[in-house]
Amino acid sequence: MQGSDFSVSTLPGNKDSRDVRPTKSSIINSIRRALLCMSYCLNSACKKPQNPVETNFCTSCGTKLLLKDRYRAIAPIGEGGFGRTFLAEDADRLKAACVIKQFLPVPEIQGNSAAMQKATQLFEQEARQLLQLGEQHPQIPSLFAYFEQDKRLYLVQQYIEGQELGQVLERQEAFTEEQIRDLLNDLLPVLQFVHEHQVIHRDIKPTNIIKRKRDGKFVLIDFGISKKLTVGTGLTKTGTKAGTEGYAPIEQFRSGKAYPASDLYSLGVTCIHLLTATKLDELYDPLEGCWLWKEHLREKGKNVSSQLSQVLDKLLKDYVKERYQSAAEVLKDLNAASTLPPPKLQATAPAPPPLKPQNWICIRTLIGHSSWVRSTAISPNGQTLASCSNDRTIKLWQLDSGKLIHTLTGHSSWVRSIAISPDGQTLASGSGDSTIKLWQVDSGKLIRTFTGHSRWVHSVVFSPDGQTLASGSGDKTIKLWQVGSGKLIRDFTGHLDYIFSVAFSPEGQTLASCSQDYTIKLWQVGSGKLIQTLTGHLSRVYSVAFRPDGQTLASGSGDKTIKLWHLETGKLIHSLTGYSNSVCSVAFSPDGQTLASGSGDNTIQNWSIDSGKLIHTLRGHSNLVYSVAFSPDGQTLVSGSEDKTIKIWRCD
Repeated sequence: MQGSDFSVSTLPGNKDSRDVRPTKSSIINSIRRALLCMSYCLNSACKKPQNPVETNFCTSCGTKLLLKDRYRAIAPIGEGGFGRTFLAEDADRLKAACVIKQFLPVPEIQGNSAAMQKATQLFEQEARQLLQLGEQHPQIPSLFAYFEQDKRLYLVQQYIEGQELGQVLERQEAFTEEQIRDLLNDLLPVLQFVHEHQVIHRDIKPTNIIKRKRDGKFVLIDFGISKKLTVGTGLTKTGTKAGTEGYAPIEQFRSGKAYPASDLYSLGVTCIHLLTATKLDELYDPLEGCWLWKEHLREKGKNVSSQLSQVLDKLLKDYVKERYQSAAEVLKDLNAASTLPPPKLQATAPAPPPLKPQNWICIRTLIGHSSWVRSTAISPNGQTLASCSNDRTIKLWQLDSGKLIHTLTGHSSWVRSIAISPDGQTLASGSGDSTIKLWQVDSGKLIRTFTGHSRWVHSVVFSPDGQTLASGSGDKTIKLWQVGSGKLIRDFTGHLDYIFSVAFSPEGQTLASCSQDYTIKLWQVGSGKLIQTLTGHLSRVYSVAFRPDGQTLASGSGDKTIKLWHLETGKLIHSLTGYSNSVCSVAFSPDGQTLASGSGDNTIQNWSIDSGKLIHTLRGHSNLVYSVAFSPDGQTLVSGSEDKTIKIWRCD
């Protein structure tokens, strides 16, 4: 079916920017009525608009049914805030099918002269864009006519027989990687053509893409809110804030600006919607500020190649400058030959020693936070437990009794990470308010606030000597601070996306970081120099931890695996699998023999480091486990969860 009316979010009477489209059943009913009537009155006030075949004047209201004495409306197929769309026929072209768009704004717009003027300009603009683009490209509808009749504006355009991608999705479970590649390879050249003609579509979404029946080509429709580029700047002027919620990037709604990269963002959202067959509000995590499309794919037992994954992730970047700047760039990466080396055969390792049996039981559940518990830490003397939460608080507890000691308040947003200094006197916290705070553990008093990050702070960690603090942020930087003075020592830059976790090596000379860019980086603390980048995870890496001997690094990822790396060589030692969801946190036991991990499947798993085998699975949380931490003696493990609780586990 042909698309319906355009829409603009800032005009009165149009509370959001989505078209009001008929349901599938209403379209079917319209077609059934069309087969009986074959003539539809365009007078919006007509009570009985259906008319017999070949009638020239409406039998109900007397309105002339033929536009320009040649175009006859057959049935309505769409309606929005600014008009109606009709399936029609052209008498001068052997009754060939066409589409009539009638300019008919809602009363709120008609009663506002400025809004009415803007809407009229947009309607005429769509006609001009179709005239310019449709005549030159076979995958854009052509304009047949633009005129006024009975004090009402109309445009008539080519009818594209086929299905909107939203309808295609209704008929099948989800698109495959091959289908997404076909869509991109077919539609990106169309967008390249549009952008080369200095036009931004501004409303790319499944309902504005039709798979043409006769040849399977994808046709881009509905240029009602497209915009001319400002010459020399590559962007549209600030003004009308247009697009469809969910599909449109933030710059269109916040400033009214749009770039070629804005259309590419919307195309990326369209692709992940088709791949997952999941509502957009379920695919986006506003707390983390990221798309969760790969997690939803894995929940359905599906995956895509790392090449396509990287292309889609770059299309979906928040910042315009980090996205692809042209459709040609996307095509180049999409169809580039893989540069990954073939996998190496590993020598057969000697059989590991028998696993030491472990029996972990939950001895206590701490309740007090009113939202997700994001991080936990145990003091070096093993007496104090700290926890932080999306409820903006930090809580200090007696580990043995579970008694609440202090509740620390001061952050203006969620608290994502906490760490206790090696001497047990100071606690650091990182927050969504982009600050780091230092607190006295004994009194709960605020000591100092560090500012400098431009986005939320995901991770904080003390150096082994307690003199410096490292922080990782959504601004893609790691910062190193002097604890005593709060002075910024240096920035570490190199990650391409949010940093989720940072960790110091036991000797304090190396810093590890992991990111939404799927990589782990190792840095020299003294110089800030990048030592190496570890790659191999197929999704964002949430957590890193050093083994106490300083020779091994563990990483937990959204690809449902834990990887163990040899630090001197950067080679992968083991890839631990067994989770059905993301691995959110990893922590080594003090003796370095066991690794604990928390996951989105609500469990905690303990692994033997030497063999890479699963020792024990701890169950009890009713939601995602964000954090795990061992006590200094290794006999107690604490976990924090999205179920708002902290659990204390003891090994018999």
